Amino acid sequence: MPAFTFDEQQIKDVIHRVVERTFRMDFSWDWPGGVAFYGVCEAYEATGREEYLAALQTWVDENIVEGLPKLSVNGVSIGHSLLTLYQATGEQKYMDIAIEMAQFLQNQAERFADGIFQHTVNSLSDVFPEQAWVDTMFMAGYFLLRIGYLLGNRVYIEDGLRQYHGHEQFLQNQETNLYYHGWDHVNQNNMSGVFWARGNAWAALTMAKALKLVEVTHPSFMIIEGSLRDQLAALVRLQSPEGLWHTVLDDASSYLETSASAGIAAAVLMQGRLYAKYSQKALEGILSRIREDGTVADVSAGTAVMKNVDGYKEVAKKRIQGWGQGLALAYLAEVLRTKNNPFG
Repeated sequence: MPAFTFDEQQIKDVIHRVVERTFRMDFSWDWPGGVAFYGVCEAYEATGREEYLAALQTWVDENIVEGLPKLSVNGVSIGHSLLTLYQATGEQKYMDIAIEMAQFLQNQAERFADGIFQHTVNSLSDVFPEQAWVDTMFMAGYFLLRIGYLLGNRVYIEDGLRQYHGHEQFLQNQETNLYYHGWDHVNQNNMSGVFWARGNAWAALTMAKALKLVEVTHPSFMIIEGSLRDQLAALVRLQSPEGLWHTVLDDASSYLETSASAGIAAAVLMQGRLYAKYSQKALEGILSRIREDGTVADVSAGTAVMKNVDGYKEVAKKRIQGWGQGLALAYLAEVLRTKNNPFG
């Protein structure tokens, strides 16, 4: 199998363009910025460029001064950036706010079934009673794992793992091994039953990241490893000739979508030699969707659980999106990391 190859300087240059373009966007204290700045943090860690962290710190500090909004399950995704800032600077104020977020999840976030978070956003008009959306695996589940392992807090760790396992139970199809977008616990169904690409990216990326944290002796390790293994085996076989994935994974008439492709490709890349040929195609495809000004193109707009396949196919992909920037940066950071963990 051929080795995965890339031009290191080219990747660093692309990262820099994407980071600069991201900071020319305007974000509130909510999940679009949470994902975008998670990507910036990944870029900082992979490149060591202090100016990325400094720009993020300025944004966070200004928002702290202005006062933070009411929390939601999606909104705690900003906590990813707070954890990185705390690790890099040692400033306790960042950890204090991250702990507030974790405590919100512990004590106030709506749950159903065996403690699974109900999908909530900051909008007061959008309510999804007893619905699990796959997004939560990144927004809250992975956040709880990160802060739990950073603090040595087993309560946070076990709650994070509960989210992984609960979402697997309700969302991963046992025949295809792909993840549905959502689950309606009231009606006991997966609503439109669509295998949405970005949803599978949230699942794959956060499971791959979790396996870097969870002890191999913990029973959850093999549960997550098995779910991810089977999901990726299905996903690589759905990769398009362009190296990307369709927004409805099993519908080749749906458009190729970059944010999903980046999240999936990052998880694929973390498997090393096993998927080298798929990783090479993905790199070419994703780079082809990043414009000279750092805009990650062909990223679908914010997407609810749509009524049917056509609903997903009609979601616009015209404009720059924070989650597109962030997931592309997370992927490109993983590309750089392969320099220190080569496979071929």
